[in-house]
Amino acid sequence: MTGTTGRVALVTGASSGIGAATARVLAARGMRVVVNYLTSGQAAEEVVAGIEAAGGRAMAVQADVREAAAVERMVERVRTAWGGVDVLVHNALIPYAVKSFRDMSWEELGGKLDAEMRAAYAVTKAVLPAMTEQGRGRIVYLGTGLSRRPREGMIALGTSKAALEQFARYLAQELGPQGVTVNVVAPGPVESRIADDVLDDATRRRQTAATPLGRLAHPEDVARAVAFYADDANAFMTGTTAAVNGGMAMY
Repeated sequence: MTGTTGRVALVTGASSGIGAATARVLAARGMRVVVNYLTSGQAAEEVVAGIEAAGGRAMAVQADVREAAAVERMVERVRTAWGGVDVLVHNALIPYAVKSFRDMSWEELGGKLDAEMRAAYAVTKAVLPAMTEQGRGRIVYLGTGLSRRPREGMIALGTSKAALEQFARYLAQELGPQGVTVNVVAPGPVESRIADDVLDDATRRRQTAATPLGRLAHPEDVARAVAFYADDANAFMTGTTAAVNGGMAMY
């Protein structure tokens, strides 16, 4: 039995990649996990089935996290089934343009900023009342190393996630007295289906060569860092960012 047994964790964007890995790790540590998804219902149900087959508890719930009303309905469904959310892992990836600033429209840059913060705002607002009422909560946002180390074509993602990191620090300051910790996990490049769409082979080889640990991250590497922040025992870290990049960048 651990300090997380029975806690309710909501993982947004959990049908694949880092989100799915995080759902599995948290469930293995005794949490009841809500696998949020937008369109990949079958994949989300497969994550739930895998968790249940391993002896864990999970449910899949559809919601567009950019829409406050949809998020409220999701959290209400969770509340009815299991009670309030104890752990929020906001991982859902909002689509973004990969191009230079010169070629980018304001709709592409400003739209990504707006959607990124709108989603973080909506999910945090929805879960916070239960956390503050019980005087305990864990919030973990997924950031990116691109917030601090720019890479060509990634201005929309890097800028929006930098805003998210600062948002997390302000929340950490405000919510600390209420027993709620707020932290960020910032992966470097991760081996995943999404990475395959963004990284060509030459870029992947360069990044691997620049990583002291000799490989890119796996989703499970990131999930374990999230689980560290989510644990009840980790009660005195807030407002921090964990870089999960194998030493590619050292802060």
